[in-house]
Amino acid sequence: MWQWIRNVSRLAMKELRSLFGDAPLMALIFFAFTIAIYSTAKGVKAEVANASVAIIDGDHSALSRRLRDAIRAPYFKAPVDITQQEAGPALDRSDVIFVIDIPPRFEADVLGGRTPAIQVTVDATAMTQAGLGVVYLNQIFLKELLDFFHQKSIESLLPAQPVIHFLFNPNNQSHWFTSVMQIVINVTVLAIILVGAAVIREREHGTIEHLLVMPVRPSEIAMAKILANGGVILLAVMLSLWLVVHLWLQVPLAGSVGLFLLGTSLYLFAVTALGILLATAASSMPQFGLLAAPVYVVLYLLSGAATPVESMPQWIQTIVQVSPTTQFVKLTQSVLYRGAGLDIVWPQLLAVAATGVCFLVIALTRFRSMLARQG
Repeated sequence: MWQWIRNVSRLAMKELRSLFGDAPLMALIFFAFTIAIYSTAKGVKAEVANASVAIIDGDHSALSRRLRDAIRAPYFKAPVDITQQEAGPALDRSDVIFVIDIPPRFEADVLGGRTPAIQVTVDATAMTQAGLGVVYLNQIFLKELLDFFHQKSIESLLPAQPVIHFLFNPNNQSHWFTSVMQIVINVTVLAIILVGAAVIREREHGTIEHLLVMPVRPSEIAMAKILANGGVILLAVMLSLWLVVHLWLQVPLAGSVGLFLLGTSLYLFAVTALGILLATAASSMPQFGLLAAPVYVVLYLLSGAATPVESMPQWIQTIVQVSPTTQFVKLTQSVLYRGAGLDIVWPQLLAVAATGVCFLVIALTRFRSMLARQG
């Protein structure tokens, strides 16, 4: 046993020297856990922000101007005037997302007790902006119309009023969510790429033959690659979570960072074993890239990091429970967002560890076969 540990340690040091000597990979790790996280967190927004609006004002009344002036930043850009003929082409070119058509005699019809309609045409290809933007515009128009008639709000007329409390993200800031989820995404792709590249690199550089003549076992070679590459990524995650997410982006960390890093360690064990498994099925780096890309995409899209698992079809919800990425996303959200402890997330820890063991057993079987063919 001690000999196995010593061999793994020596091989892991060899892997670290090889990794640190690979400038492109080190640059990729630095970029993935710094600039990529910050730019994604600030650039990808789930809320309405700076949505473009055009207005066809057929009334030119005080009320229509009041509605126009109520559409303000930061949710919307300043509305631009447009004609009926220009509206369709502007939507086709994606120049605007919303076209608001205020009909002639709008204020007169409102004051006369009639029910004129304001038409809002929406470019729904901008899904987030379109869906939430319509709700925002409806609230803005309703408030301005009530103020115009000096009426109380509708809520004040209700016999009971809901009191809404936002937990864990009271201001609904999307970068609180996207920054942490981007760490999960980067851990997944880098763990697969680094370990898979290490296996392919041994084969392409001919150093696999050097390992075959050494008194080491396949399990020692595989574990050294897992520990070395996983350790580097774990260190990058720890620094990124504290320096980039917490200090730079000002995202509060509600739970135990130590518990999150424990979960990250188990998850790295699982995905690095998956990376070795994929590398044994590819004969070259291009083949490995083509094989790893769809695997990563499926793991990410069905993990809950981009779309809640609960919104997926029931049969997909059942299948994705065996994915370590799904369990890790659930663990990350519970610990860092909601402050959950070990008593809450132990099923996710157990599931990720069990998946990692399964991947490792299959990977070692194929790794032994690959080494036997090389020999």
